[in-house]
Amino acid sequence: MTSPDPEQQHTEAAGPLRVAVIGSGPAGVYAADALTRQSRVPVRVDVMDRLPTPYGLVRYGVAPDHTRIKGVARVLRTVLEHPHVRFVGGVEFGSDLTREDLARSHHAVVYATGASVDRRMGVPGEDLPGSVAATDFVNWYCGHPDSELERFVLDSEEVAVVGAGNVALDVARLLLKTADELRHTDIPQPVLDALAASRVRTVHLLSRRGPLQAKFTAPELRDLLALPGADVLVDPGQVDIDPARVSGGSPEPSRVARAARTNLRLLSQQAGRPPRGLPRRLRLHFWARPQEVLGPDRVRGVRVEHTRMDADGRLVGTGTGEDLAVGMVLRSVGYAGAPLPDVPFDPVERTVPQEAGRVLGPEGRPVPGDYVAGWAKRGATGVIGTNKSDAAATVRSLLEDAPGLCAALPEPVPLERVLDERGLAHSGYGDWLRIDTAEAEQAEELGRGERVKLHGWRAYRDVIERGGAQETREDSAS
Repeated sequence: MTSPDPEQQHTEAAGPLRVAVIGSGPAGVYAADALTRQSRVPVRVDVMDRLPTPYGLVRYGVAPDHTRIKGVARVLRTVLEHPHVRFVGGVEFGSDLTREDLARSHHAVVYATGASVDRRMGVPGEDLPGSVAATDFVNWYCGHPDSELERFVLDSEEVAVVGAGNVALDVARLLLKTADELRHTDIPQPVLDALAASRVRTVHLLSRRGPLQAKFTAPELRDLLALPGADVLVDPGQVDIDPARVSGGSPEPSRVARAARTNLRLLSQQAGRPPRGLPRRLRLHFWARPQEVLGPDRVRGVRVEHTRMDADGRLVGTGTGEDLAVGMVLRSVGYAGAPLPDVPFDPVERTVPQEAGRVLGPEGRPVPGDYVAGWAKRGATGVIGTNKSDAAATVRSLLEDAPGLCAALPEPVPLERVLDERGLAHSGYGDWLRIDTAEAEQAEELGRGERVKLHGWRAYRDVIERGGAQETREDSAS
């Protein structure tokens, strides 16, 4: 599908409600979708991102072998190709453009910046070389341009992954798959080469609590248990649990309880299977809390304490534990939001304070024109689809406020003027399509499926610059 030229999408007469959406992940794009689907108010939406590529965590957070989930990008693409939506890439809110800048060009701003900061374990040795956030590893294998290829040298035979959520399972699964199993995915070729040279043979997955409290979903667990080249080892004693405890005796267990019941059943079935003698293995350690990352100069191991739940449901240590001889520790214990310049922030909840999507100032009153959606609004909870209803709720509040917002700024200046005044070069949707095409061509050259991601900022810039040079030649010829 051919997209309208980004610079010609806003040629209509002045008067529509102009909204800047900060962040082009699912929350931001779904906000643009909700704005353009309604007919109460004419709108023009600028979806802005510091990267030249849209889709946020769909592109840089979903594991490359989850091709079905990545299909969400096709839905998001239709939104960005709406004639009243413009993608503005290569512009970072807070450094390139301020809230004051956007107050001149837009009636409202929707912050959809997600929760990109990893939570820490808070144990000694956590900052040793070889102890890193799982988010960094995810960025690496997803080809985020900020991630350097040399960031990960997989030269340790044993690795610990700390956490019991879907991201932890993704990380463990990618470490245990062979390069041949990933060839059909969009993983960058240099990363695939590094995984092919990996010496990792055993992954320890550490969960502070038990299998009933694990946050991973059944589909993720099934994918892990189905690894063709790795034995998954589950301690039978850790999953020998009365299923009635899952629902607490209730005749109608909640959805969460049903999910826990499914996970327990899958884990119990796995615990009863003997190892197949495969070249790689995953050991699941429930009731195992990291106490210290060991090593004088780099990671040489991790000390874990065995835990249990007391009578009041609190997690407590048992005073016993073990040391695992791992050479890398990847922590995946949750995400948190980061504060944005001149935007209220709750340092405890790590979110933007809000009510019905309206950003609240220090005195608890709405900040005129400021809205929030997605993880920046509610924290790192839910699945990709959760962002659709979440964004729609925020947009309802924005539209209720629209008459007052338009009256407060009757004649917004064009965003292009603001960008020019700040001396900012930016990319558009056409530049993204060039990157998209280059990745499809690379996949064809390598014989590797539909797409192989470009790797690094230089590769992105080369494609964009070539496209700009071609346009200049075509303009000269005409």
